[in-house]
Amino acid sequence: MEPVTGEEARALVSCFGPDDCFGVAGSLLHLIETGPNPVLTDDPGPGANEWVQRLYDRAVCGGLIPGA
Repeated sequence: MEPVTGEEARALVSCFGPDDCFGVAGSLLHLIETGPNPVLTDDPGPGANEWVQRLYDRAVCGGLIPGA
């Protein structure tokens, strides 16, 4: 699988739905992470989609962005 561009990664974040869609959300998360930089640099805040929050948390835990 080819890495996505930064623009593609930002667009893909909006594709997360309310559930894991039979495992597709996990694959989408990993695809977004192939982009050149973290897509989310600010905490998405309370009420954010679970997968968007997970994407942000993984960037913080990986040391790619400072935590809140």
